[in-house]
Amino acid sequence: MKKILLLGSGELGKEFVIACKRLGQYVVACDSYDGAPAMQVADERRVFSMLDGDTLNRIVHEVKPDIIVPEIEAIRTERLYDFEKQGIQIVPSSKAVNYTMNRKAIRELAHTELGLKTADYRYATSYDELVEAANVIGFPCIVKPLMSSSGHGQSKVDSADELTHAWEYACGDARGDLMEVIVEQFIPFDYEITLLTVTQQNGPTLFCAPIGHVQKGGDYRESFQPRIMKPEFVAQAQEMADKVTRALTGAGIWGVEFFVSEKEGVIFSELSPRPHDTGMVTLGLTQNLSEFELHARAVLGLPIPAIVQERMGASAVILSGVETNSPDYTGVEEVCKDVKSDVRIFGKPIAHVGRRMGVVVSWDSLSDSQQENEEKMLALRDRCKALAAKVTVKK
Repeated sequence: MKKILLLGSGELGKEFVIACKRLGQYVVACDSYDGAPAMQVADERRVFSMLDGDTLNRIVHEVKPDIIVPEIEAIRTERLYDFEKQGIQIVPSSKAVNYTMNRKAIRELAHTELGLKTADYRYATSYDELVEAANVIGFPCIVKPLMSSSGHGQSKVDSADELTHAWEYACGDARGDLMEVIVEQFIPFDYEITLLTVTQQNGPTLFCAPIGHVQKGGDYRESFQPRIMKPEFVAQAQEMADKVTRALTGAGIWGVEFFVSEKEGVIFSELSPRPHDTGMVTLGLTQNLSEFELHARAVLGLPIPAIVQERMGASAVILSGVETNSPDYTGVEEVCKDVKSDVRIFGKPIAHVGRRMGVVVSWDSLSDSQQENEEKMLALRDRCKALAAKVTVKK
């Protein structure tokens, strides 16, 4: 049995803890507030700001973990190098966590060092620099904080008049204490995908079937698997994902995001060294192992012989429309009436307007006909979204 220190205890961490507990592991869940989702299923909990490096050191000394698994960006990540030198396994590695917590580092690695195809980009540490960068990149452009998650602080800017709001929004929603933004060329892509990539301690790198997703304001709203795409595009995405994860080192699951253009091919977007929110579709048993089970096995060094696509699936989020300290839910029974759907309420103790509070997953069988699968997927996505819309957060 390993002792795992989980840094960040949201809904993705909760599913990871469940996967670890099923494999007989001991998990200590940490977050900045008590009662976070993963804490509800872990063996122990710790409540503190992970941006406080001294407190983080103290917690690691107290818990004496075998493995540290970061689940969020708001961590004093440079301390992970020291923990790794002490013999603690960092997931996937201290290098990977430090690089991917900062969009500048990962973009420089992907574009400059590895030569991956990316959107054109510039950086800005002030509003004046943002204006200059946007004028070079051109409009429309995308403005993002260098440190954030789930699309927070990200905006599409269509004209110079919108730059003030974009700067304030990016700085206000940035994680950590780094006030810097990246300005990206807007790519007229046909669709986006997440390619869940699994690196193993003693085994080959494996890839899940591509996951299509829809975002609003940079935040995930629905996902579906498999996202049917040209075989050569799948190969391009897998090659780029293999290059970047190999360079970052370590074992675990990675959410590698790409833009796909029928004219330009596959373009690298972002990378998360942990389970991805769009990967919650795998909770619908689309694969032989969910992304959380894959992550747990990779972290623990257990063999993963293959990832098998079992059926098609879709996910749709449940958002709160109210502010409350005691959220309750209606409409769950409507999802439960559907024989090919399930609902996961995350258990967040506080609801804010627009906060993600749960997810509905739905599924259907795969056929041998691509056209039939495309038609079935459209119907499946509509069914899943309709069911999610029936679940309401109330005070």
